[in-house]
Amino acid sequence: MFDKVLVANRGEIAVRVMRACEELGVDTVAVYSDADKNGGHVRYADEAYNIGPTKPSESYLDHEAVIEAGEKAGADAVHPGYGFLAENAEFAGKVEDSSMKWIGPPSEAMENLGEKTKARRIMSEADVPIVPGTKEPVDSADEIREFVDDEDVSYPIAIKAEGGGGGRGLKVVRSEDEIQDQLETAIREGEEYFDNPSVYVEKYLEAPKHIEVQILADEHGNVRHLGERDCSLQRRHQKVIEEAPSPVLDDDLRNEIGEAARRGVSEAGYHNAGTVEFLVEDGEFYFMEVNTRIQVEHCATEEITDLDIVKWQIRVAAGEELTFEQEDVEFEGHAIEFRINAEDAAQEFAPQMGALDRYDPAGGIGVRIDDGVREGDDVTGDYDSMIAKLIVWAGDREECIARSKRALEDYDIEGIKTIIPFHLLMLEDDAFVEGSHTTKYLDQELEQSAVEDAYDRWGTDEKATPAAKVESVDREFLVEVNGKRYEISLEDYTPEIFGGGEPGAGGGGGAAAAAQSHDVDGHPVTAEMQGNVLSVDVEEGDEIAESDVVCVIEAMKMENDIAAGVSGTVTEVAVSAGDSVDQGDLLIAVE
Repeated sequence: MFDKVLVANRGEIAVRVMRACEELGVDTVAVYSDADKNGGHVRYADEAYNIGPTKPSESYLDHEAVIEAGEKAGADAVHPGYGFLAENAEFAGKVEDSSMKWIGPPSEAMENLGEKTKARRIMSEADVPIVPGTKEPVDSADEIREFVDDEDVSYPIAIKAEGGGGGRGLKVVRSEDEIQDQLETAIREGEEYFDNPSVYVEKYLEAPKHIEVQILADEHGNVRHLGERDCSLQRRHQKVIEEAPSPVLDDDLRNEIGEAARRGVSEAGYHNAGTVEFLVEDGEFYFMEVNTRIQVEHCATEEITDLDIVKWQIRVAAGEELTFEQEDVEFEGHAIEFRINAEDAAQEFAPQMGALDRYDPAGGIGVRIDDGVREGDDVTGDYDSMIAKLIVWAGDREECIARSKRALEDYDIEGIKTIIPFHLLMLEDDAFVEGSHTTKYLDQELEQSAVEDAYDRWGTDEKATPAAKVESVDREFLVEVNGKRYEISLEDYTPEIFGGGEPGAGGGGGAAAAAQSHDVDGHPVTAEMQGNVLSVDVEEGDEIAESDVVCVIEAMKMENDIAAGVSGTVTEVAVSAGDSVDQGDLLIAVE
């Protein structure tokens, strides 16, 4: 077994991996960006290293910085979590070439299965049904048009990032004139989030169920599947609620899909944990992709199998053999996982930023919380919007839904809006309760007014009253020495010198500060959230309509179209692509 593991991630998944390491007697190393100095994963780790600025490409996606931190710390292995570099075969290969072990599948298997076109070829060879599409990456809009014509495929089609996952880098094209814009967006998201700009195309199924099979495989040729999860409740291809097992599969189809997953990963020479994803429509199933990593929703599977998947990842990487046969895997009860995201579902799931004035998670029998935050932490727009995961287990699905209602109502978060009211709505929604919802349900069928009513019923805009601060002469400070984080305690006899200024004092910057320093010539269109400007789609002098998109802002790994909200002539453009903006910053002015 390893002595020390570097976790190349942040947030709740980093803490999840560190907890598994602790139970195995393994020390942990965190890495963090400038924005994450006080992150929960940094607090939890045995030691921590700064690897760069806030931007992921300069920190969490920086191969050399992560490996250098591991070597400085004397780590034996690297666990990537999910997202960031978790499915980057090049990075995995660099770790394999270092003094550390990669806790994941071999880089060759990652390349074969992580890149979707190669995975489709492998699955086809293993007699696993695949969705009609390209088996090679595409580089241009013309290639996509040729695919549609040659294969006689009707719209809609999907352009998908090779290294994508969680809906990132997946763009639906409903007509030929959308191809170029959606292609550019898919390439950009693939490069930004997965360090891989390659994309491919496949037929877009209109109303499928999204079923995925969890697998574990060791280096000794043993492959086991741990049953399926139903991940059909999605918004813009981003999963929101997941459950295990699926409420709609019969035993025959369940066994058929599970064995197909085992067959496919065996063909690829795969070991460690992974997930084989399928689309199921009209009783037929089609391979979609393999996620060559642990997934957000692995917890639901752990609850019904009583197997710790993360521990098995570490054990397999250390060379251990799986100690159970396929027939030994037993499924008990039902589990549902709720993503507790900092989003306002009543406002099209708009990202929310602010301080967790109150954070009191749910508890009780059958309730599990995976998080990396505590009361008083700030939720920023720099990374993913997920604050925590609530996983509820019960003897059957009906009891699980009832227990989930209780747990969600017990979950107390103030200071920032979350999607808890949306989750409570789903637990009373006929389609979800029946299990008849498909991947299109949220985007195409659910009435927005129902979501707004849910926030009126279960939401709160109240701010918690911060607890009074107690004067103390004992102070703790964080210090970085050669990039390594240390915590020190000092006795302070002059606490007043550490006090902040009056409310409202201090500097400010960006477009908002500039807007306050001069009169805006026309109606101001301001940023609805903190984020980075990906594109500015208007120029001074343009005539625009109220619904026209004036720019695109990326916040919490989501691209947000900002509409003008008013018709007229653009009199000022205050931002450019690449700028960072805060909520309320001036974007353009319209007269």
